[in-house]
Amino acid sequence: MISVKVVETQDELKQIFAIREEVFVKEQHVARNEEYDEFEDISTHFIATDENGIPCGTARWRFTDNGMKLERFAVLQSHRGRGVGQALVQAVIDNIKENPKASGKKMYMHAQIPAVSLYSRFGFEKVGDQFEECNIMHYQMEMMND
Repeated sequence: MISVKVVETQDELKQIFAIREEVFVKEQHVARNEEYDEFEDISTHFIATDENGIPCGTARWRFTDNGMKLERFAVLQSHRGRGVGQALVQAVIDNIKENPKASGKKMYMHAQIPAVSLYSRFGFEKVGDQFEECNIMHYQMEMMND
């Protein structure tokens, strides 16, 4: 059973940064200075844990001028294919829907190509052409928050 919660402590923040370091910096070769940005403090971060309480995934969202941007979805390689990504997407969407300031605004993300089908299952749709970000191909995906 995968559990997802909003990050509340510095220890949890360290754990999600370790997951992002493993997935983005080490595995996908994203430059460290591109992975960590000025939006860390204003984002709502999430941590996913497995049935043994082991941190295995993370994501975040934040308000932008264009709506709510969902970002930094990362699942440790050892936990892929076990529903962690789905649990994270659902938790982030649920959290956004609870925020009165988010009502009627667009949710969007820059989705890596292998994750497009995951986000599509939740109602996100591709917008525009493929583009490269941090040497990885992406699509912008969007969905209205009713």
